[in-house]
Amino acid sequence: MDVIPAIDILDGRCVRLYQGDYARSEVFGEDPVEMAQNWYSKGAKYLHVVDLNGAKEGEPKNLKVIEAIARSIPIHVQVGGGLRDRNQIMAVLGAGVSRVILGTIAVEQPQLVADICAEFPGQILVGIDAREGRVATRGWLTTSEVIAADLAKRMTDVGVAGIIYTDIHRDGTMQGPNLDALKHLAESVNVPVIASGGISSIADLLSLLSLEPLGVSAAIVGKAIYTGDIRLEEALKAVSNGRWQDIPPEVGTAIV
Repeated sequence: MDVIPAIDILDGRCVRLYQGDYARSEVFGEDPVEMAQNWYSKGAKYLHVVDLNGAKEGEPKNLKVIEAIARSIPIHVQVGGGLRDRNQIMAVLGAGVSRVILGTIAVEQPQLVADICAEFPGQILVGIDAREGRVATRGWLTTSEVIAADLAKRMTDVGVAGIIYTDIHRDGTMQGPNLDALKHLAESVNVPVIASGGISSIADLLSLLSLEPLGVSAAIVGKAIYTGDIRLEEALKAVSNGRWQDIPPEVGTAIV
């Protein structure tokens, strides 16, 4: 399982939101490029970047910073936030990004997602951000009536390379991942699932290893690596060496 550091960009700075609330942001760095280089130096093989301004406004707003990140480190960078049409997606891919993450249009324009998947095979992920099992869109400002697992199934059918699942109520809270929801989602699809939201410790990462046989292939870690609750080097080593069968009972009992 991969551990993927997150860089959320708001007004050009590295921030973390609490439960997706733009009014409750905490700044962790002034230079996203420097932060990306830091995570690369500590062993990251992938980087997860979100343009929060773009997610809120419906079009990329930090493209120059994103391009600078992608050009500065020789690892895979996946980017989401405000990608709502083909030209925007092409602009981000043209900036050196490996994969793009589509969210709102998966709900509002599923045929466009199908067309983009056919045009850029293997480079399209869908981010499913959920509140109590229902999909949130437009920078998490709107909650739809769409069930997360149902959307995941539909997006798998149109050819997405993977699903990023975020439980908004866990995001930024350091309360641990929603293992039950992740298990249900992973059992619903036949593409890799990336876990996001609430991961606060190496124990949380090890608990996710119990879902690796179901297809949970990676975990995105945000606030915990900025506060120091998780040291990226130690997390990468622990996940690499760990097997879910070896997880201590107090870590693994949340999932059977």
